[in-house]
Amino acid sequence: MEISFFKPKDFEGNMKATIHITGKLGFTDAAIKKIGLNEKKGIKIGHNTKDKNDKNLYVVFTEELDEDTFKINKAGAYYYVNTKALFDSMELPYRAKRVSFDIIPTEIGGIKVYKFMYKEKLKADDKETDDDDDLS
Repeated sequence: MEISFFKPKDFEGNMKATIHITGKLGFTDAAIKKIGLNEKKGIKIGHNTKDKNDKNLYVVFTEELDEDTFKINKAGAYYYVNTKALFDSMELPYRAKRVSFDIIPTEIGGIKVYKFMYKEKLKADDKETDDDDDLS
């Protein structure tokens, strides 16, 4: 038998991103550390074109910026992406609800991708909902 012990530092905080009322996408400290975010990186944001009901985002972090890449910005210890126009075009309800994403590392077609799993919370009572919930 071989026992491998878990390291608490590997489980400190969840990787999350939240859409702020300004439309900017901000990251938790855990996401910043685990992904290694910095101002020199960019982020490519995609969606599932085969399933219009899939509100999850699919993200690749890049070392270089190009026309398909959003720039990662920094204010103090806070990292964010200017995504207001994107989220407005997607008609995400970030002004009326608390919209966030759990960040799950995965691989699609041999490429390291982060699945941003869509979540909503009603601002009034903070009851959480997501795409899989039956709200009827």
